[in-house]
Amino acid sequence: MSRAIFAASGLLLIAVAFISAGRVADSREGLIAEVVTLFAGLAGVALLLYGLVPRRNPPNTLTRDARPAANDRRRRTGNDLLIGGGGLAIALLLLGGLAFSGGWGWAALGAVLLVPMIAGSAYLVVAFARAPERDWSIDLRRLFSSRSGG
Repeated sequence: MSRAIFAASGLLLIAVAFISAGRVADSREGLIAEVVTLFAGLAGVALLLYGLVPRRNPPNTLTRDARPAANDRRRRTGNDLLIGGGGLAIALLLLGGLAFSGGWGWAALGAVLLVPMIAGSAYLVVAFARAPERDWSIDLRRLFSSRSGG
């Protein structure tokens, strides 16, 4: 339940960032609105990711080998495709907004800053596409739960 609260508060902060972005102008109040936009967006995305990404439990070293068996690969579900595709769509939206409002220079700087997000999202999409066993179902309970379950 607490992860859902984090995700909801992250969405609320992202909404505050979008609302304050409309007040950005070349004045003192506009600069304050720009700072609110940046910090609310940063905190909102951080809380949203914390709320959406499940916590991974460390493997039990007493019962398992150090190397996983060949048939012990994780089965990829539609959750991987949903999170990866959503991350790539958000990155594209952010870079498009930077290119539209600030030009190609700012878009290039934003692309450099978004490399970890783009790489992680692309990994999830490619891992789903290349998996020997795919499950196309999307389990929202597993996506929002605090335990990974697998």
